[in-house]
Amino acid sequence: MKVEGSFTRAIQRECHNAFHVEVRHEGFAQPTLEEARRLKIPLRQKAWIREVRLCGDGHPWVLARTIIPLNCLSGRNRVLLNLGNKPLGAYLFSSPQWRRGPLETGICEPQGPGQPRLARRSAFHHGECSLLVGEYLLPILYR
Repeated sequence: MKVEGSFTRAIQRECHNAFHVEVRHEGFAQPTLEEARRLKIPLRQKAWIREVRLCGDGHPWVLARTIIPLNCLSGRNRVLLNLGNKPLGAYLFSSPQWRRGPLETGICEPQGPGQPRLARRSAFHHGECSLLVGEYLLPILYR
């Protein structure tokens, strides 16, 4: 599976039947200290945090966590507050003003069976706005 572009598109190509986004949590919350530092936002500032599972053929394949600072939620970007079960990648990759920064990859310490072992993240930039997308690959992807 290609991992440089959108996981959504890659999973859709690999699915035999259906793809869907399952929203686990969405709302204003405080990012982790590391996430706030990475985005260069005040440490106690809330952001729109979206946690989803990207599912293919009835199984979760990827866990995703997106941190969207307040300054990125105005104008045309207000749509980010109302994505629901629509994939974030579809919006970002179809919007020419958003540019993806370099991919960072890492290995996770699984806390039990079925937990992610590999992860990647990247920041997307639009003018003064930056948002952070972390994606955690579930074991079903490396069977």
